[in-house]
Amino acid sequence: MAAGDDQILRGLGMAHLANPKALLGGKGGMLGEFRSFALRGNMIDMAVGIIIGAAFGRVVSSFVSDIIMPPIGLFTGHSDFSNHFINLSGHAYATLAEAKAAGAATINYGVFCNALFDFLIVAMAVFLLIRQVNRLTMPRPEPARATKECPYCFATIPAPATRCGHCTSTLKT
Repeated sequence: MAAGDDQILRGLGMAHLANPKALLGGKGGMLGEFRSFALRGNMIDMAVGIIIGAAFGRVVSSFVSDIIMPPIGLFTGHSDFSNHFINLSGHAYATLAEAKAAGAATINYGVFCNALFDFLIVAMAVFLLIRQVNRLTMPRPEPARATKECPYCFATIPAPATRCGHCTSTLKT
């Protein structure tokens, strides 16, 4: 029995699955279909957007933790803001790392605030980007019409005309 002649697969309408050529490429092959799907323009644009978005997220996280949070930490007692937590276990821990190492239950509100600031900065950046794109892609005002319609014979005539060329009616300007 040759590949592709399996009676069971043919009966189920899946005889092409027994054919290795169908999987490896060609016009109807699975890899060929995947290649055409993956190389479409919008798929590549989406991949580039995801990569740039991930890099942008890392930059924003660094901006928040290294630039924004130290001055805020200065006002809260010269400490790293991401190290603020509420200990629920009853034992005293100096840092969040010690509490996590001990397996203590904690509410990490400092880490949450960092994530919240990250989100707000990314949301503001995306808002400003979309606002700018919308401003650039706003519909242009429609140009002045070059023609008008005669109110008497309904023929199309040039806009500056004072007399209709079809019915010779005098037009109001």
